Order: sequence, then structure tokens, then C-alpha cells
Amino acid sequence: MTTLLRRLRPDGYIVAIMGMVALAALFPARGSAKDLLDLVVHGAIALLFFLYGARLSRQAIWVGMLHWRLQALVFATTFAVFPLIGLGMMAALKGHVDDGLVTGLMFVALLPSTVQSSIAFTSIARGNVAAALCCASLSNLVGVVLTPVLATALLGTTAGGMSLDAIGDIALQILLPFVLGQCARPLIGDWLAGKKTLTMLVDRGSILLVVYAAFSAGMVAGIWSRVTPRDLGLVLLLDGALLAMVLGFTTMASRLLRFSREDEIAIVFCGSKKSMASGLPIANILFPAATVGLIVLPLMLFHQMQLMVCAALARRYALRTAPAAMPAEVAA
Repeated sequence: MTTLLRRLRPDGYIVAIMGMVALAALFPARGSAKDLLDLVVHGAIALLFFLYGARLSRQAIWVGMLHWRLQALVFATTFAVFPLIGLGMMAALKGHVDDGLVTGLMFVALLPSTVQSSIAFTSIARGNVAAALCCASLSNLVGVVLTPVLATALLGTTAGGMSLDAIGDIALQILLPFVLGQCARPLIGDWLAGKKTLTMLVDRGSILLVVYAAFSAGMVAGIWSRVTPRDLGLVLLLDGALLAMVLGFTTMASRLLRFSREDEIAIVFCGSKKSMASGLPIANILFPAATVGLIVLPLMLFHQMQLMVCAALARRYALRTAPAAMPAEVAA
């Protein structure tokens, strides 16, 4: 009975994520508070990647970059499997669901993977962080170019291009802190190895901040008041189906191709995510201003859903992996 109650007890981290959603709904950040929140979120992400840089050995990073089978599977999932599922959904829903929502679902399928949350969840789940860092960053960089090309080809958009700001954000928020962390590794690497609680708090705290900031932005923009409850429920159902199919594919493909547990974790979390940080500016370039709000609604909902589902999944992976079996890439 005690074991059953323990399994039914809600995960504390998911409760915290839901709390951030509720907080954003009741008290969304506006004006100067939003500007301050943006600075805090950027700082938290930069700190996260500084710590990753200080913890990861150069040898582990090099091994992660050369792990071409893992990189290829994540890349194929992000830019081939996802779009194929999206095309199937678009064909099935055409004429039955609002065209803006159908376009939005397909747009979700064309986006690159997230960087920060993919790596954070891989770390929480005790997966191959070095490989996750490499493939998530590569996906995001390539996606800045490839997503507009795919959207133009598959959605018939006439405006195309890429966001130099997105490249700059990746460089300033992720690559620069990571390089600085690598430089500081000889000084603080051993100290950080004994501070797992600190890195866990930064991992999870940064995701909570991202959830609050993203949902807060949606509340301020009035996105949630533009759709009926039926439309909202339908989008949630379709987003959930898309996420479930890709999570199932990445898990099965990892095991059929005999990847290690640590590699499987990196593949599942990097291959199943879609980046709202890249998606919103790309959508503003590709789609008319009058329709972009409706088109990005599936992305905003998918973004929140992937964080909540992957938080629970990361927790399960971590519980099934003994503490003594920490992946080699985080060792000194």
C-alpha cells in the first residue's frame, strides 16, 4: 500500500512547473518586470552552461562530437521524422480544423530542438550530457537556416530568411559561457564535482524560469483568449499525440540500434523537443502578422507540454540509474 501511494504521489518538480504556469496566469510579467525577467532568464541560462563547461572534460566533448550515430539519429528525428508525422496530421486534418492551427502544428514539426532544456533534462536523467550539448546546439544552429527552407517548401510561405539574432543569442547565452566554463575548469572543476546539489538546482531552476517567462508572454499577448475551449482541447490532444509518437520512436530506435542507456537518454530528450525560442522569431518572419498569433499557439502549448512530460521522464530515468553509475562525461 505504501509503495502504491508513493507511485501515485505527484512528482514535486511537475508540481513546481504547474505552479509556474499558475503564477504566470495570475501575475504575468509586464513592462519593466518583463525586462527584468528576461535578464534573469538569460543569466540563469548562461550560468547553467558555464557550469556545464566547468564540469565536462574536453575529452568527453570531443567524444560527443564524434558520436556520429547518435548525432545522425537526433538530426533525422528532428528534421525528417517530425515533419513526416506533421504532414500526415496536416493531410488528415485539412478542412476539419482551422487552417491556422493546422499550419501551426506543421510548423512545430519543422522546428529545431531546444538547447537548454534538452541538456538540462539529460543531465537530470544522468544521460550523455556531452553528446546532448553537441547535437542540441547543432540542431538549433542548422534549424535557423533549415526551418525556413522547409516551411517555405511544405507550407507554401513566401517569406523566408534566417534570424541572425538567434545565432547571436546562442553564441552569447550558450557558447560563450560554456567556453568560459571550460577555461575555469582547472580552477573549479574538482570543487563542482562535489556540489551536485548546486548543479541540480541550476538545472531545474532555469527550466522553471523558462516556463514562467514563456507562459507569461502568452498571457500578455492575449493568445489564450483567441481560441475556443474546443480548439484549445483539440490542439492539446494533437500536440500530445505528436509528442507521444516521437518519444516512442526515439526510445525504440535507440534500443533497436543498441545505444547505451546514457545515449538513449540524450537521444530521447534532444530528439523529442522543439524550440519556442527559435520558433517565435522564425514565425514572425514567415507568416503574416494577422495570423501568426494563431499559428504559434500549438508551439506554445507543445513547449509547455514537452517540459512537463520530459520532467517526469527525466525523473524516471534518474530513479532507474544508480548514483554510482554517473556518466563518464561529467567525471573529472
